[in-house]
Amino acid sequence: MGQPHTKSIKDENTWLYIERTKTRGKMTKLGRNILLNNNVLVIRFNSYGILEEKILYNKSDMNSYEFAKKVTPNDVARGSFIDSFLSSIREKMNANRK
Repeated sequence: MGQPHTKSIKDENTWLYIERTKTRGKMTKLGRNILLNNNVLVIRFNSYGILEEKILYNKSDMNSYEFAKKVTPNDVARGSFIDSFLSSIREKMNANRK
């Protein structure tokens, strides 16, 4: 099967393979993408490298999961494009003086 798309953060012996297939919708759907396949294969090995468990999640299985409603606050303050542009010019001018 080859290398996994990703490995678990908590466990190096848990591998994840992802298959996602999209197609263009018909003109009646205004050409929006339609998700055909959304499969995730989870494979877990024991410490000896022997397969312990395999789980296949498909598109219909994933519709039953609920995600957390919590939102992580973003404390990074970004100015406007003009602020960052002027700051960049100011830094370059000050660097040339040194």
